[in-house]
Amino acid sequence: MASVVPFKEKKLLDVKLRELSSWILMRDFIPKGIAGAFQRGYCQYYNKLNMKKGSVAGLSMVLAAYMFFSCLPNFHFKKYEL
Repeated sequence: MASVVPFKEKKLLDVKLRELSSWILMRDFIPKGIAGAFQRGYCQYYNKLNMKKGSVAGLSMVLAAYMFFSCLPNFHFKKYEL
């Protein structure tokens, strides 16, 4: 017999589009809840990739993302006309 997962505990990919807004409002947005979500994502990332924790690859990806997102607001998009 299949067990029924409560709506609040569903993962994002299991939520239907029409239920998305109510699912987002049910999420825990206090700092402890946000930190828990990051921790679960961190553990899932390393469990799926079978990487050593604290490896250079993980650190370099975080550094590259930081550099990209910090430089993005300073980049001026110009239209080039031919």
